[in-house]
Amino acid sequence: MKTDAQSLLIMAVIGIVAGFLASLIVGGGGGLIWYLFVGLIGAFVGGLLLSALDVNLGIKNEIASRIVTATIGAVVVIVLARLIA
Repeated sequence: MKTDAQSLLIMAVIGIVAGFLASLIVGGGGGLIWYLFVGLIGAFVGGLLLSALDVNLGIKNEIASRIVTATIGAVVVIVLARLIA
């Protein structure tokens, strides 16, 4: 994927949405920066986790699939952070 301005904006929006959804699922709050941070880290963790477990979500829409993957990863990140803290 090219890293032009449009791609960076799409990644940021996916990260914010995933971080927001994860905070709704596990509870808690935060602002846009927190959602972006958790969502982007979650996208990385979710991608690794689903790949390692050989899980195919079966979602045909690429953006929706990325949001779900990032949300799963963000939930894992938030839960792990709470266990460590």
